[in-house]
Amino acid sequence: MAKQVFINLAVSNLQKSIDFYTAFGFVNNPQFSDDAGKCMVWSENILVMLLSHEKFATFATKPIADTKSAVAGLFSLSVDSVEEVNNMMANGIQAGGTEPNEIRDYGFMQQRTIEDFDGHTWEIFYIDISKFPTDQPA
Repeated sequence: MAKQVFINLAVSNLQKSIDFYTAFGFVNNPQFSDDAGKCMVWSENILVMLLSHEKFATFATKPIADTKSAVAGLFSLSVDSVEEVNNMMANGIQAGGTEPNEIRDYGFMQQRTIEDFDGHTWEIFYIDISKFPTDQPA
């Protein structure tokens, strides 16, 4: 079996979160889903588990963070073009996400940030490796 990354997120409204992540480009995998948690697939090896607070608490040994007021992690997804960055952002915002800051353009990389209903923060970026600086300090 290939190695996979499962990112587990505590969500306050499971259906609202499913709708957001579906609009954002994720697909539900019913094999790993039930009434208290849904497995949302980004790629073959990267999956996000949307878990009700009750279900998330069964795995956690600490209180669930309030990600509306504090950052618990930054999750980054690379895509194949700036157009794809912008399309994902438009779909995510239309589905209720918020963009806390403007696009950042580093010349070789364009990056945008979106937060879901619970404040989970995603960085969507495109890197043009042909523009990557080659004169890095030692």
